[in-house]
Amino acid sequence: MKFTKPQPLTIEGGKKAVLLLHGFTGSTKDVKKLGEFLSQRGYTVHAPIYSGHGVEPEALLETKPEDWWNDVVEGYNFLQSKGYEEIAVVGISLGGVFSLKVAETFPVKACVAMCAPITRDNSKGLFTRLYHYARLYKHFENKSKDQIISELHELRITPKDSLDGVTRLTTETRDELATIKAPTLVLQGSLDDELYQESAPFILNTVETDDKEIIWYENSGHIITLDKEREKVYEDVYKFLDHIEWSVAN
Repeated sequence: MKFTKPQPLTIEGGKKAVLLLHGFTGSTKDVKKLGEFLSQRGYTVHAPIYSGHGVEPEALLETKPEDWWNDVVEGYNFLQSKGYEEIAVVGISLGGVFSLKVAETFPVKACVAMCAPITRDNSKGLFTRLYHYARLYKHFENKSKDQIISELHELRITPKDSLDGVTRLTTETRDELATIKAPTLVLQGSLDDELYQESAPFILNTVETDDKEIIWYENSGHIITLDKEREKVYEDVYKFLDHIEWSVAN
């Protein structure tokens, strides 16, 4: 069985634009349903896919966070090139870190960071996620057990500089949080790992905007856009974006 490579997602829904950002080892599937929800309520959404993501796991280690960040920037520029002058950014996990970095770097109407590990200070856990993704990917490719074991071993001994780069990028973003003046919404699953639960209030307390809010989801883990309370997540993101004064009207 061969995977179809996930593609960037663009849904035109109105003059207000939202840049949607997926997580590490994820793809546009992480945010597709949220994007559809927002487009049905008057927002144009665009979700880029990062280099090395959504395909064989070995490809991810051939790229680096700077490449993924460039993909994010290209996504922002894509919306601008289409004539959208007001853009909000919404991201989950690593995409949440990227959403904060976008808000530090470019003019945005609002920033939504979901389960963003901004207090990460090492690459611990990143390879575990990649390894889990690799095992599932190879299983769905219908590879033999021996072949999967062999390829996973090769993955273990492959240089992992890109994973260390995630820590550097996260630290750089954390150091600039206080420059964020755009309205900021922080969403966090209560069943998520400690790193993410610690990061959520840190983001809230560090961004400088007065228009900020945090919402917890008691029955959700990490990818809250696909978890049990996903419909509430979609509604909360929409309500936050909708309360902002956009100069454009649909």
